[in-house]
Amino acid sequence: MSDVSEPRTSALEPAAGQVDSAVDQACYTDPEGAYEAAVSRSVAQAGERHVVAVAGLDLKAPPPRQTFFERFRHSRRAVGGGLFLLVLALLAIFAGYVAPGDPELVDFNYRLQTPIWTGIDLKYVLGGDQLGRDILTRVIYGARISLTIGLLAVLISGTVGVLLGLLAGYYGGKTDEVIMRLADVQLAIPYILLAIALVGIMGPSLRNLIIVMSVSIWMTYARTVRGLVLSLREQQFIEAARTVGGSDLRIIFRHILPNVWTPLIVLASQQVGFVIILESALSYLGLGVPPPTPTWGSMIADGRGYLSTAWHVTTMPGLVLMSTVLAVNFFGDGLRDVLDPKLRM
Repeated sequence: MSDVSEPRTSALEPAAGQVDSAVDQACYTDPEGAYEAAVSRSVAQAGERHVVAVAGLDLKAPPPRQTFFERFRHSRRAVGGGLFLLVLALLAIFAGYVAPGDPELVDFNYRLQTPIWTGIDLKYVLGGDQLGRDILTRVIYGARISLTIGLLAVLISGTVGVLLGLLAGYYGGKTDEVIMRLADVQLAIPYILLAIALVGIMGPSLRNLIIVMSVSIWMTYARTVRGLVLSLREQQFIEAARTVGGSDLRIIFRHILPNVWTPLIVLASQQVGFVIILESALSYLGLGVPPPTPTWGSMIADGRGYLSTAWHVTTMPGLVLMSTVLAVNFFGDGLRDVLDPKLRM
């Protein structure tokens, strides 16, 4: 048997010979007007054969488009990080109800008490600090400070940075030069050095810490938004909006801003972890919220002199801080995978 097969005519294409024969016959029998009628009949018959052939194919409908929540549910990192942050936020909000004691209560009878699983004493779950205060209670109350500063600082700096980035990217020229040069100058100063200088001038307090954090990170949002706006302002839908008489404010907030939300949400979620670390570093240096208000950074600093004898005083708040930052990063990475169409499965 020969391996060479004869060429086959597609089932979806009408035979050319049939059309030609019908046309030729019509030309000889009825020259006036019969040619057009024969061609019309041949085309109609070919169309019927097309419909029959297509009906016999096994056509599968495209899979339904997944919603945001369905994609989010399949992202293990986003779900895991989100659940951890949700539990931590609930503990911080209802600290007065779930915390086992008073974060400022001093009891020297339980000074440097080891955690409960050591079996030496069962009063404090995570042990006591150098003043006999409950570490678990102070960790829960410390979450209030860290999450409050992280969320408010990101909200304020994000708002300022997004507005400046929109103006710089859309108008360009001197507006762009002034805003970007200011951002470049501030980026040349290390974050921690700038924060220490501002706190030293303004004084340590919760309000001042939020202001310092906001001033320290607005440049990231401004530069990110500016780059996105530079690529969007030349798109056809922006030109169409200008053509129909749309004002600059309408174009910026109605057409450009909705198209930069996705990277901004991901950036903001990741910046929360950075702000929490920066706040803990300032508290460690004694420039955070004044005592006796518990913060994770100050708790780590209080236990640095007892690492050899009472490791848990520093380790417990340090583990909570590390877990929180990891959860924020996991949540941000998972959110990026969910929102970015290029990374969707």
